[in-house]
Amino acid sequence: MKNAILLHGTCSEQEYLDSQSPPLSANHWFPWLQKKLLISGIHARTPQMPDAQKPDYLKWKTEFEMNMDEDVKILIGHSCGGGFLTRWLSENTRSFETVVLVAPWLDPDRVKTTDFFDFEIDKNLPSRIKNFSLFISKDDDIDILDSAEIIKTSLPSITLYEFENRGHFTIEDLKRNDFPELLEVIIREVV
Repeated sequence: MKNAILLHGTCSEQEYLDSQSPPLSANHWFPWLQKKLLISGIHARTPQMPDAQKPDYLKWKTEFEMNMDEDVKILIGHSCGGGFLTRWLSENTRSFETVVLVAPWLDPDRVKTTDFFDFEIDKNLPSRIKNFSLFISKDDDIDILDSAEIIKTSLPSITLYEFENRGHFTIEDLKRNDFPELLEVIIREVV
């Protein structure tokens, strides 16, 4: 059985502390995608990253690697989770079948993080990933579009899926809790 890890992004302090808000790992399209992958025979984990309101790379790395095993062949990261995967993959030599970065954030202006994104993208990264994709929406925030441009420039062979009017691919922007285009790409690339 192939395994997947789905990584969420960051949030505000208010959202993090709000007991009425679901954890980020169970928000937006994450539960839907996890269930669809399970139905397709892919065991999907959605770890809750520590202190998502103020991401710390070493804490996230520890949590991520606790969920990593040799059966993990698929990685999906949204927002800060996509930025985290970009760094982690650049600092490790492991190969994967499929990696999808959804609206990845690298905090290009260092507004929220200090050293979380203090790294250089490994230009050889695509040689270790069979199917490497980037999902962006033209109406996302400028820092996400800037992050996507950094990734596209560093990794020109990445497959780009560009959308209109999807914002940051959150439930508020999508107006729904599913993401069939993402599922289709994952399933198509894994089969």
